[in-house]
Amino acid sequence: MTDVQALISEVETHGEKAIRDQISRFDQVNHPVLKVEKQQLDEAAEQVDGSLIDAMQESIARLRKSSQDAIPQQVVTEYGHLAKVVQRYSPVDSVAVYAPGGKAVYPSSVIMNVVPAQVAGVGRIGLFSPPQENGLPAVEVLAAAALLEIDEVYSIGGVGAVASAAFGIESIGLEPFRMFTGPGNIYLAAAKRALRGLIGIDSEAGPTEIMVLADEQSNVDYVSSDLLSQAEHDENAACVLVTTSLQLAENVNANLLTRLETTENRARASASLEGPQSIILVVDSLQSMITAANEYAAEHLSMQLADNDYASRQITNAGALFIGPYSPVSLGDYMAGSNHVLPTGGQGKHSSGLSVLTFLRAQQVIDYSKQELLGLEPKLISFTRAERLSAHGEAISARRSH
Repeated sequence: MTDVQALISEVETHGEKAIRDQISRFDQVNHPVLKVEKQQLDEAAEQVDGSLIDAMQESIARLRKSSQDAIPQQVVTEYGHLAKVVQRYSPVDSVAVYAPGGKAVYPSSVIMNVVPAQVAGVGRIGLFSPPQENGLPAVEVLAAAALLEIDEVYSIGGVGAVASAAFGIESIGLEPFRMFTGPGNIYLAAAKRALRGLIGIDSEAGPTEIMVLADEQSNVDYVSSDLLSQAEHDENAACVLVTTSLQLAENVNANLLTRLETTENRARASASLEGPQSIILVVDSLQSMITAANEYAAEHLSMQLADNDYASRQITNAGALFIGPYSPVSLGDYMAGSNHVLPTGGQGKHSSGLSVLTFLRAQQVIDYSKQELLGLEPKLISFTRAERLSAHGEAISARRSH
């Protein structure tokens, strides 16, 4: 955290110079295009394969539909004649969204962040993503931004992205944002924690996690491939299998060793699966599996049990639940209609994944008539006397004679 705080302080003090120094140091890019031009976004959309454009459009449409369905409705509560409290929802006015771009590139993260923000009605959305060798974010990331008509894009990643969004960089025309959302590595998560308060955040979404609950009837290939799909993200990815079957545990372990021989991202996946954060755990009962799931609060909880319905009703702590053999986590990563920006590190016990609600603030509007206020005066005065806040009472009584 000390190193992260130092990087944040550099950006606050030195602005663009600090950002360029950090990009050179961490991304090995010496001439980044810090602010991407609209023409470069349009060119990116033309460069990517048409099949990816089709896939992104499908993902956008599905997420937009579920986001629209999740918008809360205004509620009016009336207490008498001309006395009411209105609970309404207003969007934040600006948000910086993040798409990782280190070990892999994530146009899907652009979609997952931007679509619910747009549906919520956020007026200003800026995209941050690390520069590649050409000084720009990955072409796939830029193409996703173009599809979503996001034209404020910055080639800034990691800690520098969060700090830039919080403080602004005047020399490149980057005004501060109200909020920062999106997944990233442990350093980005630490920066979000450090700057929380100055800038709003969604959650500290760090290295990916998957927990699979499986029993003797589960398909070994499905379970193994799901674990591997998350292991390839990052050496620090946590991959956990909890099962009541020792035979299944042994078969999954053997299957993973075989898959690792040919998988494209073998080095990362091996480091993840061999790390202390990944484990195969054999327990004695379904209830023990449920307890483990609630205590761990996985980012992704895959349930491949004989009775998923019962178990899913007992599990309250998870970023997202993937029910049955045909709801793999990778479906949710791209186009289930859900969001893949989810709480990690046990935060699923108290935090939610990214959604349209992330970008909305509940506001209470109180509207009382004189008659209704004075009808409550004696009881209000009782409160003010008990709390020894006489001016509170005077603010009520002063309205009696006018």
